[in-house]
Amino acid sequence: MRTGSLSAAARQLGLTQPTVGRHVDQMEATIGTTLFSRARNGLTPTATALALRAHAEAMEAAAAAMIRASSGAEGEARGTVRLTVSQFVGSEIMPRILARFRDRPPEIDIELVLSDAPLNLLTREADIAIRMARPEQAGVVARMIGTVEIGLFAHQDYLDRFGMPTSYEALKQHRVIGYDATPYLERAIRHLGLKVEREDFAIRVDVESVQVALIRAGFGIGGCQVPLAAQDPALVRVLPEVLNFRLEVWRAMHGDMRNSLPVRLMAAHLDQEFGAYLRGPTPPGLTA
Repeated sequence: MRTGSLSAAARQLGLTQPTVGRHVDQMEATIGTTLFSRARNGLTPTATALALRAHAEAMEAAAAAMIRASSGAEGEARGTVRLTVSQFVGSEIMPRILARFRDRPPEIDIELVLSDAPLNLLTREADIAIRMARPEQAGVVARMIGTVEIGLFAHQDYLDRFGMPTSYEALKQHRVIGYDATPYLERAIRHLGLKVEREDFAIRVDVESVQVALIRAGFGIGGCQVPLAAQDPALVRVLPEVLNFRLEVWRAMHGDMRNSLPVRLMAAHLDQEFGAYLRGPTPPGLTA
């Protein structure tokens, strides 16, 4: 289904085309229905095949997880750990954290999956997940690492040109970086009793890393994690007494993965390093 042809699937699996064809024929005979329509330009999955895809991918993920778990069995610090985080966390926060982890136990390989959609730990799409909300799935072991504060920031160059807003109302006269279709920031602002409309934003984008890049470029004022902003002296906190809220940061994994030494080592490293990040230094412009 992924490759569109028997020959391409055979190359990916390291098998011959006739062998893959026999496997498909055998599966169709076993379940009593056709899975692929054959044409000159390749294979087209039937409705039955499309309905079975999620189950097949769950089996694939479980098999991969079994291989990763067995590679770290018997107390050996070797194998592979599959970690999933959001696009923003993966690009802005994880590189330094993972670099320090890889320096210590070099036998452990890392698979980093950047996804803003939560992967299913129960089907072993990932071994460990960093999430900004408490996981609710049964069988998932979760630990709150801490909380991350979100505030408004602007580059010093922007403030030199347009000045520092002194009130929430004055903020509306500035170029504010906001959301497009993912209004988590709107919910947080409304929770603080503040009014915000989509039209108040000079630019609307849902990708957090782009929002931060716009702040760094001096486009305007936008939301940013406080410990991340603390790493750039040119970023200045705007109206800290007006806008500040916190998100919980959770580290989650399937309960069975606690028996894997590589996964336990990665989990402990994330707890320590991510916790240190959350307790980062106070950024310029932050008042007590």
